[in-house]
Amino acid sequence: MRACARVGQIGMLAFAAAILSGTATPVAADYSGNARAPLLYANLRTQYGFSEPELANVQNALQQAQTLPQLISAEQNNKEKTLAWDDYVRIHVTPANIAAGRRFMREQHDWLARAELQYGVAPAVIAALLGVETKYGAFTGRARVLDALATQGFDHPTRSAFFFDELTQFFVLCRDQDLDATQPRGSYAGAMGDAQFMPSNYRRLAVDFDGDGRRDLWSAPDAIGSIANYLSHYDATRSWQRGQPLLVSATLGRSLPADLERNTKRAAYRLATLRSAGVQGALSLPGDLPAGLIQLDRSTGPEYWLALPNFYAVMSYNPRVFYAMAVSQLAAALAQPEAGE
Repeated sequence: MRACARVGQIGMLAFAAAILSGTATPVAADYSGNARAPLLYANLRTQYGFSEPELANVQNALQQAQTLPQLISAEQNNKEKTLAWDDYVRIHVTPANIAAGRRFMREQHDWLARAELQYGVAPAVIAALLGVETKYGAFTGRARVLDALATQGFDHPTRSAFFFDELTQFFVLCRDQDLDATQPRGSYAGAMGDAQFMPSNYRRLAVDFDGDGRRDLWSAPDAIGSIANYLSHYDATRSWQRGQPLLVSATLGRSLPADLERNTKRAAYRLATLRSAGVQGALSLPGDLPAGLIQLDRSTGPEYWLALPNFYAVMSYNPRVFYAMAVSQLAAALAQPEAGE
């Protein structure tokens, strides 16, 4: 356990220095000597058939890894958790992001149309996901994925198991894609490419949409096809439904029952149940359609929406209501015809 303690002490010192100086200075950690490293090697050997030379490459990468405790802070305090809706939406649904999204949709029209034909996902939704995730590929992350996943996987106080598994998946991805594990860069959580897939989802759901022989999420065509594939196949209980909307604005005919669930990660009701509770949608839809109630607390008072199955398909991408709402509202803006059309 001394190795864990040493890395933890280094991490805290680095974090303090970063806070005081305003910089994010990485500190060499040599995670190859961490007490949990043997478990990583064993998993790679037994579950994924890593040879001894391949395990040596993993060990060498972990020796070069750096601890970045500020990434743990970023994960714990991400904007979906800490901002009010009025502040969060202003980050993503902006005139600049709408204009960039329309430009992206024009440039990638053929790929977006092909994704809609093959997977049923509307072009505006795919573009909106890219707009919220990386501003259409302009900001894909500056942290080395190796450092992000090693820091989070070995040192995160509450989610280390999740990130440890993603670190394992990252090494498998690098082997299978013939990538140098010290090179890819991504988010504070280790998400990669224009579409920001975690390694496990990269391995399972990324597609070679342009047929060049590589599944490259830094490529717009592959990112477009992979997002459509993700929404369609990540979770069979929340898969994308061709031709259906994401949301319907709602009003209340009376006070809501105290026990009526709101802002859930899955559809908690049928529309008929919500109607009987006094929730009225702006569109007439079948009563047996799965739905949930979204309540956004705004400066002007609460705002209500009926969330439909495709909204929860987007939540399978990121399980935060604010995220799915931002994608939905950006998609609605992108789907509107431009002036002069």
